[in-house]
Amino acid sequence: MRLAVGEARLAAEGGDVPVGAVVLGPDGTTVLASGHNEREATGDPTAHAEVLAIRRAAKVLGEWRLTGCTLVVTLEPCTMCAGALVQSRVDRVVYGARDEKAGAAGSLWDVIRDRRLNHRPEVIEGVLADECARQLTSFFRDR
Repeated sequence: MRLAVGEARLAAEGGDVPVGAVVLGPDGTTVLASGHNEREATGDPTAHAEVLAIRRAAKVLGEWRLTGCTLVVTLEPCTMCAGALVQSRVDRVVYGARDEKAGAAGSLWDVIRDRRLNHRPEVIEGVLADECARQLTSFFRDR
């Protein structure tokens, strides 16, 4: 999570909402890819930290299935990112701060663990939650 927090810091420096993500390989320690929000930097509404990290990890692995991998992200994924996580077949999602307004991993919705879908990653929430939430609060307070 500390690596994801560092990625979030890069997002804020670029004027984006401070969300960072890291994809770990099946061994749980190898960093395959990372990303941070780049919507403002690229003008791409899909340039969320999770989507960018997933794309980069798939490129490293040479396939779209991220079976055995873990995505670590500072903020609970939104519906778009939750869908991408299910589609990418990651085994688990670890997140820091809950997103009561747009979260799709247990807060507002639970897309990731929806029993109607063919793949349901494990969800671990609340890792460094206070630190992750402080980053977001500081960013929006300064705006």
